[in-house]
Amino acid sequence: MFGETSAFSGFSVDDLDAAKRFYGETLGLKVEEAGDAEMRMLFLTLAGGTRIFVYPKENHTPASYTILNFEVDDVERAVDDLSARGVTMERYPEFETDEKGIMRGGDGRPSIAWFTDPAGNVLSVLKEV
Repeated sequence: MFGETSAFSGFSVDDLDAAKRFYGETLGLKVEEAGDAEMRMLFLTLAGGTRIFVYPKENHTPASYTILNFEVDDVERAVDDLSARGVTMERYPEFETDEKGIMRGGDGRPSIAWFTDPAGNVLSVLKEV
C-alpha cells in the first residue's frame, strides 16, 4: 500500500534550541527550522537525503530505545570525536563495554556505543561486522 510513498520519522525534545545546536553543531547534521512562533520544528537531513522531524513537546519523555543509529567506519574514532565535543557515552548493565563505552562486536554483533541528545533520547554509532 505504501511501498512507493515517501515517509519520514520524528521524535520529540524538550528544548528545540538545544536540539538545534546539538544536531547541527555537535553532530554536524544539516538542520532546518520550520514553523512559526506558535509551533517551531526542526528537520534533520541525514546522508542520502533522509529527513527526520523534530518537534518540541512540553511534557517530553525521552525515548526508551535508540532513535537514531549512525553507521560509521570506525566506532572508536567516532567515540573519540564525540567525546572531544563533550558527548558522554552511555553504559547499560546488560551490555559489556570497554573503558570508552564501546560494546565490541563479534559473533555477528556490531561494535556499538550509545549516547544521548540534550533531551535524553538515545542515539548510537555502530559498525556492522
